Amino acid sequence: MITAIVLIQVSAESITDAAQAIVDIDGVTEVHSCAGDADLIAMVKVSEHEELAALIPGRISKVPGVLTTDTHIAFRSYSKKDTEAAFAIGLDS
Repeated sequence: MITAIVLIQVSAESITDAAQAIVDIDGVTEVHSCAGDADLIAMVKVSEHEELAALIPGRISKVPGVLTTDTHIAFRSYSKKDTEAAFAIGLDS
């Protein structure tokens, strides 16, 4: 599974509608509105790089109000939940 983090700049009046339209796209798992250089951050999970090529410029960039996208591909994923689960193995015995 390939995970991409997409930073999205959106016109101010379109943030809510754009966020909803983006989260409804297959492959997008969540969208966060945020402060900073990006207005929205979308988490994308696909099985092949070719899907990213179709999804980001072909779908996300075409959502009304979207001005620019900046895509970052994740190499590894770390989460507190995974770390805690790894250390908890065998504690119930």
